[in-house]
Amino acid sequence: MSSSHRDSSNSDAPRSVDDAILDAAAELVLVLGPRRTQLAEIARRAGVSRPTVYRRWPDVRAVVGALLTREIRATQESVVRAADDRESVVAWIVEVAVRIRDHQVLGALLRSDADLLVEYVVERLGTSQRGLLDALREALALGQRHGSVRAGEPAELAAMVLLIAQSTVQSHRMVAQLLPEEAWRRELAFALNGYLKP
Repeated sequence: MSSSHRDSSNSDAPRSVDDAILDAAAELVLVLGPRRTQLAEIARRAGVSRPTVYRRWPDVRAVVGALLTREIRATQESVVRAADDRESVVAWIVEVAVRIRDHQVLGALLRSDADLLVEYVVERLGTSQRGLLDALREALALGQRHGSVRAGEPAELAAMVLLIAQSTVQSHRMVAQLLPEEAWRRELAFALNGYLKP
């Protein structure tokens, strides 16, 4: 699978069966869209049997949820935070937001399936969001120890930062003409720095 799908993949490492299935699902989502992706075709493209897929996930929606989680986690882990001060933390958040926003597979999933968007992004905290929250909480706690992030419960600050960044990512196409790339990055960083500064 190309690095556009798996930013943190190591091409020398053998793929697990799970990764082969999720890679196949990612390819099909890009070609067909999530609604037209079938479990049998995922299995065929991954070179495994349908029961092999069913032992891991009960249906296509569950495969797509696992794909969403894997891709968000890999995207987050592909961005290294430069330091523990607030501005470095904010720069890290903005870069993760940009990479999630521009990710081929995530974009295809979120643009073409409103139900998926509501289920995995709006109505509940999924595994991928919990992973982002954990990383944000840790980064903000370090920023507090550094003295550049305001006081407050790090988990609560992380939840609000996630809401700010997530809504900015989801709505970027709507305001793309008003906020070209440089302005989008700058204004998101300004909003986050304003929220987090002591």
